[in-house]
Amino acid sequence: MSEAHDHDDSPHEGPIKTPKQLIVTVVLSFLIPIFAIVLLVKYVAAESKPAAGSDTFGPEAVATRIQPIGTIVLKDASDASALKTGEQVFNAQCTACHTAGVAGAPKIGDEAAWGPRIKTGYEALLTSALKGKGAMGAQGGGDFSDFEIGRAVVFMANKGGAKFDEPKAPAAAASAAN
Repeated sequence: MSEAHDHDDSPHEGPIKTPKQLIVTVVLSFLIPIFAIVLLVKYVAAESKPAAGSDTFGPEAVATRIQPIGTIVLKDASDASALKTGEQVFNAQCTACHTAGVAGAPKIGDEAAWGPRIKTGYEALLTSALKGKGAMGAQGGGDFSDFEIGRAVVFMANKGGAKFDEPKAPAAAASAAN
């Protein structure tokens, strides 16, 4: 009869050769996954901490994030001492364009450029200043009362050759109407 099976009767060799190695391997095979699970639980359960040096959750940082976007400031238009003069409004807002003649704005003191505008009258100039005209936004982009803008219009027009009277203060105009 022929042999159907060729057997290798030599003992099998593996990485574990002694009973001590077997015990260490079994113990570590239980401890390492438990250690990994404990680390994962700590990672998941930990509070999110801000990066070093940041104060994301501090009271000042929270107050800054939740503060209102804008505020309202009420001005007393009848208080003439708090109102700006025409020259102050011009220096604060109008000078940016009207000193250099930016975007077609008539230069202050240029009688040739102001002449045709002055002929339209104070009311037309004031309306253009309040509502905007050409490249100029409403009030020239400023934050002044209509009375203050009127003073600035008179200041600029008079420098350009007009003889406009200074507008009356709102309180004076209201008492004069009574």
